[in-house]
Amino acid sequence: MIGRRRLTQAMTATVAVGASGLFGEGQASALTGAAAAGSPRGRAAHDLGPVRSIRTDVLDIAYHEVGPTGGKPVILLHGWPFSPVGSYAEVAPALARRGYRCYIPYLRGHGETRFLREGTFRSGQQAALGADLVAFMDALRVRRALFAGYDWGGRAGDVAAALWPERCTGLVSVNGYLIQNLAVAQEPLPPAIESGLWYFFYFLTERGRKGLQRNREDLARVVWRRNSPEWQFTDAEFAQAAELWTNPDYVDVVIHSYRHRLAAAPGAPRYADLERRLLDQPKITVPTVTLDGQADGVTPWTDGSAYAAHFSGPWTHHVVPGAGHDLPQERPDAFTAAILEVDAMG
Repeated sequence: MIGRRRLTQAMTATVAVGASGLFGEGQASALTGAAAAGSPRGRAAHDLGPVRSIRTDVLDIAYHEVGPTGGKPVILLHGWPFSPVGSYAEVAPALARRGYRCYIPYLRGHGETRFLREGTFRSGQQAALGADLVAFMDALRVRRALFAGYDWGGRAGDVAAALWPERCTGLVSVNGYLIQNLAVAQEPLPPAIESGLWYFFYFLTERGRKGLQRNREDLARVVWRRNSPEWQFTDAEFAQAAELWTNPDYVDVVIHSYRHRLAAAPGAPRYADLERRLLDQPKITVPTVTLDGQADGVTPWTDGSAYAAHFSGPWTHHVVPGAGHDLPQERPDAFTAAILEVDAMG
């Protein structure tokens, strides 16, 4: 374990110069000092530029791009029910200043991302999210990229890194190994954890579908407050994210995502082979940094040892004080430092 003073100095240096490698492989530590302090609340969001769009075989994906042309590609992936703009308003410009080219897509069912065909199954399953990421890269003609995300976006990055490691230069994953083990979907977790997953079970019911349809903003506000209990988000931050939930496919995608992960709904046939491969809980071989928010209200922080065996390449784990579930928005400096660190591990 690295001492607190040395750790603080190391993280400060990582943020300042953009090259880490200062944390021992596989060690868990708490990010302290400047890197964990994040930004002052209420700071104006940086401009991520216009919303662009690009077509894959399934979607017209809305996205932002920030940073110099020819810079090392980084794909920043948001979660539910959060916004890519809010989550990466500070991370993307910080990386761009260090020469990275950042791509920030909107997940299926969110914002201006649209399905190309009416008859396409509105799936929210993990294999679909991972396949969308690789298809997005293909459309952009990006051969390899660093993946970084949390929640749904972290799962997309984990799936793509595991199934297509040749496309991934490194991975930052909040809350560790996020590939769902559907073989044990019906096995209960400790009650203290199950209670934080209340919306999983709500969405299993038609009452929950109607609730999401009618009360999108009120439901999301509850999730934000409970999943990130120390985050003092502003009304403007919440209103910006709420614009994403008017997508016509939002309810269908969200409901399917939570029903599928509890083995209560079938997946889309086009992803059946990928889901079979994910049942084996494939190892992630690329360099990886995993992060836990110490104030995460839904996924309790750990030392990472429970999922360490899933990472067979260079791996390290950090706990970020004061961070909840939307870690890149709540502690952007720590998330940025983790990307610089994993890039230096490659």
